[in-house]
Amino acid sequence: MYTGVLFADLRGFTSRAEVTDSLTVAALLRRFYGCAERVLFPEAIIDKVVGDEVMALYLPDVQRRITREQVPGLMYHHATELLRAVGYDSPSGPFVEMGIGLDVGEAFVGNIGERAVYDFTAVGDVVNTASRLQGEARSGEIVLSERVAVGVPGPIGAPVELELRGKRNIERAYRVGLRSRS
Repeated sequence: MYTGVLFADLRGFTSRAEVTDSLTVAALLRRFYGCAERVLFPEAIIDKVVGDEVMALYLPDVQRRITREQVPGLMYHHATELLRAVGYDSPSGPFVEMGIGLDVGEAFVGNIGERAVYDFTAVGDVVNTASRLQGEARSGEIVLSERVAVGVPGPIGAPVELELRGKRNIERAYRVGLRSRS
């Protein structure tokens, strides 16, 4: 099934959590998850929140709110808005450091598992690639696959060729940064 995948992950979270009390860490994550929910819904499905990471799916063949052609542009728009929601491009700067990875392509989408461990999710190369691209994103940066970039109108960031962990071929991608004004 044609699927758009967005991964947003906090930078420096483990070291921050090591020196911060658990209630403060939980409040920080609630705030981050709230930003993701406000920006991504209703067009995206937040598939997972795993610690300091959000995985969102864009499923035009299921949701029917958007078309396949709209997915890349919408994902890019959501990524920039999520960076803004946490404070990039603001005078005070971000309340958390974050990087985002985007990809589109074919995935299996549905329930996976047996009995007690059963999960609705997406699996496939597109999910792995989006996750690896997110791993390449620096704080305040979106790294999007060439498949996403061709669907976004206008010029889009700086082209890069990346060796992604576990992938055989070099991935052509684009880096787009949104920095704090401070």
